[in-house]
Amino acid sequence: MKPYNLQLKKPLLFSFLLAILVWSAWYGYSSPYTSVIIKENWPVTLTMVFGSFIAGATSEGGGAIAFPVFTKLLHIAPLDAKLFSLAIQSVGMTAATLAIIAMRIEVAWRLIVWVSLGGVFGVVGSAVLLAPLLPPSLLKMLFTAMISSFALTLTIVGWQARQYNKHLPVFGGREKLILLLTGIVGGGMTGLVGNGIDIICFSVMVLLFRLSEKVSTPTSVVLMAINSLVGSALHLWVLGGFTPQVENYWLAAVPVVVVGAPLGAYCCTKMNNKAIASILITLIAFELISSLLLIPLTANIAGVSLSVFAVFSVVYYRMSTSLLYKPVNVEK
Repeated sequence: MKPYNLQLKKPLLFSFLLAILVWSAWYGYSSPYTSVIIKENWPVTLTMVFGSFIAGATSEGGGAIAFPVFTKLLHIAPLDAKLFSLAIQSVGMTAATLAIIAMRIEVAWRLIVWVSLGGVFGVVGSAVLLAPLLPPSLLKMLFTAMISSFALTLTIVGWQARQYNKHLPVFGGREKLILLLTGIVGGGMTGLVGNGIDIICFSVMVLLFRLSEKVSTPTSVVLMAINSLVGSALHLWVLGGFTPQVENYWLAAVPVVVVGAPLGAYCCTKMNNKAIASILITLIAFELISSLLLIPLTANIAGVSLSVFAVFSVVYYRMSTSLLYKPVNVEK
């Protein structure tokens, strides 16, 4: 048997056993209403079949699929969509994280520590202070504006020949501060819409630190798992909001995300950097189009969204043109 097959056999067995364990716990908890929950909430299950795979394979968490579909197509309240996103990512992204560790996929652990620390402050602060003040339509557009600016920058950068750092070339006080602030901003977005720390940190890793998408993607998955667990615990034990309906949404999706997210993480190892970037840009384009078609844009919402888009675009562009972390140990 080839060495590659030997290295793959144990992680696959681990993921299979993890799925069996979660399914058993899920069935024991949801029984005897299991079939009713699935039947009444099948659109949620179907959404997360795709959402969980995308979550494991790209830097967009499952909430990046769930939040727009729930709020725009299924007409679910943004707060319920956010809470569902946090709760389901706590299962799916954690399963993907365990699969990443089992498969020994390379991640930037030092970045994870500092971004996660900032993420705790960000998700708590925004969930407690900002989320209650912002109207639902604005929340829907804020996330769209932020990720659209990143897609635009990534598209422009992708036209050029790129080189990557194999590792972060410098890791001192400045880098720790950058990562801490990245976590605060990303956690803040997660506290508002249930997703964000993954894509924001991914953008910093790729555009500023020049790390490859193949390293940045699994790193962002681990970050989203940690931030989702913090956000879920905050709402479950402090802020509330987990209504029986949100719980049913969650139960309808658990059995698919525990398989889809690890599968996505595995497929990510088989894609090159350009393929990962192309998939990400395509997903964001669909997100932008759906937002423009389905969300009523008042002058206030349009103005704030354009401002967010402009600010993030400038920041992303400045990162992409910075020579501060010019590749030294190059990975093509």
